[in-house]
Amino acid sequence: MEYIAARQTAVTGAVDSVDREPTAAELDAIEQELPAILAEVDLLDAQIVTLDRTPTELDARRIRRARRRVLVARRELANRTTPEGLAGGAA
Repeated sequence: MEYIAARQTAVTGAVDSVDREPTAAELDAIEQELPAILAEVDLLDAQIVTLDRTPTELDARRIRRARRRVLVARRELANRTTPEGLAGGAA
């Protein structure tokens, strides 16, 4: 019986790129995006609650607040990651 997996590893050689730890730069990028990620998770939580029932006024308020938090977090992230050359107006 021949095993295909051993040959596939030798052919593709892509195992090292999949099984590596994140770099410091990637971890920094994740940390900068974390407020936006958490806001989106809160929005999803609010939307999931209303999937199996009719949304109440309280549910609608919770979704609106979560959407506002997502927009604020995305705006702050976009303003923080703007390239230096574009962020000041006239050159």
